[in-house]
Amino acid sequence: MELGIFVLLAVLVVLLLVLLVRSFKPPAQAPDAGMLVMQQQVDQLRQQLSETLTANTNQMQQQLSQITTQVNSQLQSVNQQLTSATGQIGTRLDNAARVVGEVKQNLGELTKATQQVYEVGKDISSLQEILRAPKLRGSLGELFLGELLAQVLPPTHFSLQYRFKSNEAVDAVITLGPGLVSVDSKFPLENFKKMIETSVDEEKKSHRKRFLTDVKKHIDAIAAKYILPDEGTYDFALMYIPAENVYYETIIKDESFGDEKSLCSYALTKRVIPVSPNSFYAYLQAIVLGFRGLRIEKSAQEIHQRLQRLSGDFLKFKDDFDVIGKHLSNTRGKYEEASKKLDRLGDRLVTIDHESAEPKVKVTLPKEELARPALFD
Repeated sequence: MELGIFVLLAVLVVLLLVLLVRSFKPPAQAPDAGMLVMQQQVDQLRQQLSETLTANTNQMQQQLSQITTQVNSQLQSVNQQLTSATGQIGTRLDNAARVVGEVKQNLGELTKATQQVYEVGKDISSLQEILRAPKLRGSLGELFLGELLAQVLPPTHFSLQYRFKSNEAVDAVITLGPGLVSVDSKFPLENFKKMIETSVDEEKKSHRKRFLTDVKKHIDAIAAKYILPDEGTYDFALMYIPAENVYYETIIKDESFGDEKSLCSYALTKRVIPVSPNSFYAYLQAIVLGFRGLRIEKSAQEIHQRLQRLSGDFLKFKDDFDVIGKHLSNTRGKYEEASKKLDRLGDRLVTIDHESAEPKVKVTLPKEELARPALFD
């Protein structure tokens, strides 16, 4: 491209020189030999420049054509890329719009859920206010205890609100073999709530000590009221603690104060076993296994009794069988004896038949045969 422009400028310069030379040529003079040579060179140069210009023009046209083709191809590729990018952008915008719509919908649902949580929070606050009354809280604990017993044990193996002769009613009793296991679900929680609500260490320790004192009093009451072996109970009872966090603070995270025993040790000395909902479920599963063992033992006893009866029947049958054997032996002996007599009688009949055929022969019968009645008259 730059070469063609340079050649074009050179041609223009040469043409200007030729025009200048012609304009200063003297009139009516004979042509000079040098001028002719110069004229020829100029003509040759003009021809060369014309050929060069033509070649460069053709080359430039080819290059322009190639460049145009390349530019068109690149433009087409760019158009395709732009179209694809536009489609992708449109798809992404659609996805973004859909995501924004879903986010709006989720935000709406989240708002509803937040409102529901707020309502549930108000209901829980109301329930907490209701459960401040110890009697209602105790009734709720009895309800949970009854549901747990009903889910694990057969109805015939537990009773709710069992009343003793002293007119004291325990929340539940479990029938285990010949005895009863008392279960009490009431639990003091006032000082426990104060203990977990305060953030001052001294107040927390004070409330905890009062709480443990309340629990010990409750343990003493269970031991005195519900462990009654003379009325069919075992010599221990279960103290049902209604919540896992309370059980953890009471039993698992138990600390002794000075020379005092830990709460768990104190309860065990009174033959009262503290249980939480989870540990009570494990106790019930063990009791269910005990029931299965009792059923197996009862079945084994029944099988043993049946085997004893069968053994007696077998002995009786053996005696009868021996008697029948003796009778059969006697019958066989009599049969063999009768068979022998029958054979002898047959022999005598044959003898008599022979004697009747020979009348001259005198037959002398034995005396025992003479004593028998005649066979033929």
